[in-house]
Amino acid sequence: MSSSGPRAGGPTPRRSFSPARKLEFLTQYEDACTRQEGGAFLRGEGLYSSQIAEWRKLRDAGALQGKKAGETVGKPTREQAEIARLRRQLEVSESRLSTTEAALGIMEKLSAFFENAIKESPDEPKSRKK
Repeated sequence: MSSSGPRAGGPTPRRSFSPARKLEFLTQYEDACTRQEGGAFLRGEGLYSSQIAEWRKLRDAGALQGKKAGETVGKPTREQAEIARLRRQLEVSESRLSTTEAALGIMEKLSAFFENAIKESPDEPKSRKK
């Protein structure tokens, strides 16, 4: 029973990944998340969600693009970090907007349905007793 990895019970060596490999992991993780399998992907690769979050920040700031294997990846500049923050904020706002538009569409349809039901209903309520 000499398996290695984070759950093997022994110390695990720190791994480092090239910027290209980090981008590949991000793409695979995001694909897995669309299938509701993000956690399984992380466990299978021995990664942590905190690593994905950090790599996402670096990717959004443009710090992972154009780097060669072994080249160090520094912290994003203030401008890059601000751009990344604004992009994330824009994504959240666009998501909320689409949800709100869908809700408004449903409310319009319900309103039209009830207006039509009121117009078609007889003026006098039906008696329940016969």
